[in-house]
Amino acid sequence: MSDALRPAIADTPPIAPAFTCGLDATLKIISGKWKPLILYFLLRGPTRYGELKRAVRDVSDKVLIQHLKDLEADGVLRRNDYKEVPPRVDYTLTQLGQSLALALEPLCVWGTENMAEMQAIFVERDGWVRPKRA
Repeated sequence: MSDALRPAIADTPPIAPAFTCGLDATLKIISGKWKPLILYFLLRGPTRYGELKRAVRDVSDKVLIQHLKDLEADGVLRRNDYKEVPPRVDYTLTQLGQSLALALEPLCVWGTENMAEMQAIFVERDGWVRPKRA
C-alpha cells in the first residue's frame, strides 16, 4: 500500500454493522441469556446492583456486570453513580431502553400464558433418551 493512501484509510470512520432486519438489530442488543431479564426488572424503575442480582437468579456477578456494561454501551441503560461513601449506584433504563423493554412485554405475557404447557414439553423433552452409537 502506498504512503499516499494510508492517511485516507486511517481517517475513515468505522462503519456501523449492517442489519438484515429489525429483529437482527434487536437481537444484537438483547443477545445473552440474562439481558432480557435485566431489562424486564429495570422497567420497574431505578434499581441497585444487589436488587438486580437477587431478581435475576442464578446469574454470576461477572456475567451480570458484563451485561450491565454492554447495555450501558448500547445506550439502553444508564448507570447512576451518586459519588457517596459508602458507594451508591443504581441503574435506570434510557428512553431507548424503555421502548425495548416494553417491546419485550408481549413475550412475558406469552410465557406466562403458556408456562404450564412449556414446562410439560421440557419435562418430556428432557426425558428423551438418545440411542448410543456403536
